[in-house]
Amino acid sequence: MNMLEKMNEEKGVLILAIESSCDETAAAVIRDGREVLSNIIYSQIELHTVYGGVVPEIASRKHIEKINQVVQTALEQAGQKLTDMSVIAVTYGPGLVGPLLIGVSFAKALSFATGIPLVGVHHIEGHISANYIEHKELEPPFACLVASGGHSHLVVVKDYGEYEVIGRTRDDAAGEAFDKVARAIGLGYPGGPKIDKISKEGNPDAIHFPRAKVVESMYDFSFSGLKSAVLNYLNGCQMKGEKVNQADVAASFQRAVVDVLVEHSMAAVREYGFTKFAIAGGVASNSSLREAFVEACKKEGIEFYDPSPVFCTDNAAMIGAAGYYEYQKGVRHGYDLNAVPNLKLGE
Repeated sequence: MNMLEKMNEEKGVLILAIESSCDETAAAVIRDGREVLSNIIYSQIELHTVYGGVVPEIASRKHIEKINQVVQTALEQAGQKLTDMSVIAVTYGPGLVGPLLIGVSFAKALSFATGIPLVGVHHIEGHISANYIEHKELEPPFACLVASGGHSHLVVVKDYGEYEVIGRTRDDAAGEAFDKVARAIGLGYPGGPKIDKISKEGNPDAIHFPRAKVVESMYDFSFSGLKSAVLNYLNGCQMKGEKVNQADVAASFQRAVVDVLVEHSMAAVREYGFTKFAIAGGVASNSSLREAFVEACKKEGIEFYDPSPVFCTDNAAMIGAAGYYEYQKGVRHGYDLNAVPNLKLGE
């Protein structure tokens, strides 16, 4: 073993990870896929709140302004130089095409300038891999629910980087439904955290909202009917001149979402015989959902894994974790890597 190889073995595989798929500009330095040396996130929530959702053009411009600063801060906090990195990992899809292009272009430029290998990472794969950061003992195979603003997937994690999607949303994702209902009852954006907070003051049994089932696919989700039911309830109250109890509506809606996510997930666990179950994505930071899964997994006698809330929402540490296993499998991307806004898991 020569001196360079010995130094690389001692420092491990260092990944500079970049995430810019939506409205967070994020960078992190990860060692060997599981150790977080730094995790920097610049959030644009305040910029987009006034519009009630993310404006892609505004998000793209802010990514351009912040990405160099965020990457430099991540390296400094980790006590590393860019030239110390073994690989540069970057989200290339799915997401908003403008924001994705900022991160991909920046990562390609760094790779070109330094010769450091480039690895493109699937955003949903990153969410799933967030579980590896805090649960060092977790290894595939296991089942995972990915619930976020744009995705509701029930996934079989067969191996590192090998996935089978057995359930997905037919319309609105869970996080999208949270945002739309929050806006309808006057809570504003972002909807998920605000509904989670006010639900603690409400009665989840006050209003019965429907739990949709997709007849031909028992693991698929549908939340558009639930969203419509909430809107119909609100319109009915307005027509009758009745006062709307925000907390009760929020709690009842949240209970309906949680019930469906847990029921479908546990049905899959029983049919496939899994002994390990994980959650991931922004909605996975919802306190009621986490509590419900703790109880359900305990009842089923299986291990439950959930990342801390900071690793549920968009971040670069999860991209570094996923990127490490792609790198170990020999995945390398060229400078023709492009943003793929509708990238499917497994592609």
